Amino acid sequence: MLGRRAVSLHRYFSRSSRQTVNAIAVQKCGSRRSSQGVLLQSTGIPAYQAKANIYTTTRFFDVITVEGPAFAESISEGDIRWIKQKGDFVKEDELVAEIETDKTSVEVPAPQSGTIVELLVEDGAKVTAKQKLYKLEPGSGGGSAAKEEPKKEVKKEEKKEEKKPEPAKQASQSEPPKQKTPPPPMAAAGDIPKQAPRVPQPPSGPSSSTPVGSIPVTRVSVPPGVAPEHAISGARDEVRVKTNRMRQRIAQRLKDAQNTYAMLTTFNEIDMTNIMEMRKTYQKEFLARHGIKIGLMSPFVRAAAYALQESPVINAVLDENEIVYRRFVDISVAVATPKGLVVPVLRNVESMNYAQIEQELAKLGTKARDNKLAVEDMEGGTFTISNGGVFGSVFGTPIINPPQSAILGMHGIFDRVVAINGKPEVRPIMHVALTYDHRLVDGREAVTFLKKIKNAVEDPRTILMNL
Repeated sequence: MLGRRAVSLHRYFSRSSRQTVNAIAVQKCGSRRSSQGVLLQSTGIPAYQAKANIYTTTRFFDVITVEGPAFAESISEGDIRWIKQKGDFVKEDELVAEIETDKTSVEVPAPQSGTIVELLVEDGAKVTAKQKLYKLEPGSGGGSAAKEEPKKEVKKEEKKEEKKPEPAKQASQSEPPKQKTPPPPMAAAGDIPKQAPRVPQPPSGPSSSTPVGSIPVTRVSVPPGVAPEHAISGARDEVRVKTNRMRQRIAQRLKDAQNTYAMLTTFNEIDMTNIMEMRKTYQKEFLARHGIKIGLMSPFVRAAAYALQESPVINAVLDENEIVYRRFVDISVAVATPKGLVVPVLRNVESMNYAQIEQELAKLGTKARDNKLAVEDMEGGTFTISNGGVFGSVFGTPIINPPQSAILGMHGIFDRVVAINGKPEVRPIMHVALTYDHRLVDGREAVTFLKKIKNAVEDPRTILMNL
């Protein structure tokens, strides 16, 4: 009878509890003593506790190996950065690591709740798609442990609070301990707040009594967006930081563009009076209807799409001995992020209006700043617009974004005196620059294309009338 129960127990429980079950079976089959007096050889606990111990061991699960995500076809590898470490408890979908590729960062979430048992890849190492990254022991033990820890801390604090009054009573009964904790420091500490609000007066003459080294140095706060270890502090040393993959990719692509393209830049200036007046007049109605404000990028994006339809060679690309004409307009918009410059793409801009462009720009901009851009958001593109004017630039020659053939550079808006109908007037003027591949695009076509953008921005009615 006892043997049958042991066999059924052995078949019922998981592999992780087989050793415990076998030990129980041996003890029960080999002796008919009272269960209260029998001790398990493997665990050293009374036999009457064996049933509870068996149920506890069945809660353990097998350790699983977690693989990395799949990459896009254009990405072969990336550098991994561990956010969690060995022994950390993670919840389902919690971020465990981040893989930085040439174009974007790919998140590695936990497939289920559990404890990280082992990291199979070192921090900063190169990983490929579907590579095994770490081992996870599923379970919810981290939650109970987290709940027990604060209880222990509270008990310790309560014990400390109970012990504190005792030495205080002893100190009040005996006078000698007063010398160990004299009151003068408390009085000195009380004088500091009274003097703190006072503005120190500059010295009337040179003071040579106080050495310069003894004067505390007031450190200037680090500007936003600058890491403390990178800030200029006056220290006579250098800090070397490994270049991230995105910066390496940007450097490689820009250098390839200079080595491949015969780049030439043409300039023009745009009177922003009408477009700024249009924004001022219709901003409230536009916001109420579309839920977003109209900016300066949407008129330029729409004007560029209109001009590209009129000049398809600017939208084309040179591929060895062939010219590839794209029958769609996908405009890449440069967005600055802490990790580098990214260029998410607006698809089929030729069929979009101002509201659709603004909504898509807002969505892509938020994803870029939150480091949530997918590779698909940045692939393709037939033309690029870079707005350096938001940083106050006046002039500049942008570099082509391969494999495109041209890029438009926007700059700051400044009031200038210009001649209007023979009379001087102050107008808000923006300088724009068009860099193009002179191997494919002739100067006449480039100048005409930029002039069409100028006309469409200065008077958007030209787009409606197809002028």
